[in-house]
Formats: sequence, structure tokens, C-alpha cells
Amino acid sequence: MLPHWLTRRTGNLLGALACAALIGYALYVQHGLGLEPCPLCILQRVAVLAAGVLFVAAMVHDPADRGARAYGVLIDVVALAGIFIAARQMWIIAQPPGAVAECGASLDYMMDVLPLHEVLAKVLTGSGECAKVDWMFLGLNMPTWVLIALVGVGTWGVVVNWFGRRRGS
Repeated sequence: MLPHWLTRRTGNLLGALACAALIGYALYVQHGLGLEPCPLCILQRVAVLAAGVLFVAAMVHDPADRGARAYGVLIDVVALAGIFIAARQMWIIAQPPGAVAECGASLDYMMDVLPLHEVLAKVLTGSGECAKVDWMFLGLNMPTWVLIALVGVGTWGVVVNWFGRRRGS
């Protein structure tokens, strides 16, 4: 199924590099283009970063079959969480103007004053800033591209860790 040269370790390295590239581009958009991320964008970054950390852990650990499959499932769960968040933002963007509250407290402020479960509940309800579209590529907005990337990352994590061969096998 996979090329002979592609071991789990190499596949996990490629997955980690893909996640690093996604985070690198997000930071470029923020600092280079001056587009500040909304709270849902930040949660999507957390999902990409968590998937990248799991790819690195799987690469360093290079476990046998059961362990590799566990890493594949964990990567997929993290990717699915990010997909859910991106889909939620896409839904918020699709709402008619005025259907979503215009503004909310910043994520930093909410993290300082509210318990984590309340912060997540408030962030996932979305705000006007999450409905704002500042960036498009090929007719698709940023959350759509993040969703596509996370589908790829999650699929890659499962394929490499379930069907890849261990180094030296």
C-alpha cells in the first residue's frame, strides 16, 4: 500500500513537518499580513499543533503495531476536533449578517476570568469576529483550508501508523 521506503518514522516526520508548515503559515498571516486570529482560529491552531506534537512523539517513540495504531487514533481524534472547530466557524461565516453576536471578550481575557469549560462553550458559540472573512485563496476562506488540511493530516496519521511498516521490518 505504501512505498517501501516509507517507514512509520519517516511518515510521522512528514506529518510533523506538514503541521509545522501549517503553523508557520498561520504565523505569517498573523505577523506578516497583519490578520489577527479569532478565538476559533486559535483553537484550530491548537489542534494542528497537537497533531504535530503527536506525530513527533510517534516518530521518536517508533512503537510496535499496537502503539503505532494508538498514535494513529490519537492523531485522528485531534484532527477531528480541529475539523469540528473549522466546520463550526464555516457555519458561523455562512450565517446572515446580524445573526451572530457582533463581538465578545478576547480569548486572553476569558482564559483569565472563566473556567476552561466556560471559555470553550463561549468560543464555540462564536462571535462577529469569527464571522469576518479577511483572507481567501481559490475562493475558499481560511477555516475551509484548515478543514481540508486537517482531513489530510488525520488521514495521513491513520494511514502511516496503521499501515506503515516499522523501521527495520
